[in-house]
Amino acid sequence: MSRGLLYVIVCAAGAAGQVGRLVGLAQASGWTVQVIATPPALNFIDAAALERQTGRPVRSRYRSPDAPRPPRADAIVVAPATYNTINKFAQGIADTYALSLLAEAPGLGIPVVVLPFVSTALAARPVFRRSVTDLRAEGVQVLLGSGEFEPHEPGAGGSAVDGYPWHLALRSL
Repeated sequence: MSRGLLYVIVCAAGAAGQVGRLVGLAQASGWTVQVIATPPALNFIDAAALERQTGRPVRSRYRSPDAPRPPRADAIVVAPATYNTINKFAQGIADTYALSLLAEAPGLGIPVVVLPFVSTALAARPVFRRSVTDLRAEGVQVLLGSGEFEPHEPGAGGSAVDGYPWHLALRSL
């Protein structure tokens, strides 16, 4: 039984190369998965492998005007979510296909879960803390702090990849 269509928005962070783990967990839970990559994330992922896994093309650009409109997501997970994407999402900046989808989602009532992959130095910035607060005020679940997920030390992102808690995003849907 399908739970619906889950958009997995993947950003250019260290854990991005393992996003197939999230896809597999989502599919095992009954979701149909569409991977959306930010343009820089394309250098971090194996798009061909993800397309084989999902049976769908990895999207990173707007469709052409004559192309069919893709189905609307029932839920969205942003993982790994970067400092840049989280701040842009909170400010309503829609300068990529992925951010355009995120900008619309709260207004459409689409549940969004954000699982950051950021350092403690970036997470300590006032602008980042405001962004997290603003997104939460709109009903976006940002899995950060309170024992959910903690940022890694600066320069330690590579060692944090294997322990990245993909399962938390699905548990929160």
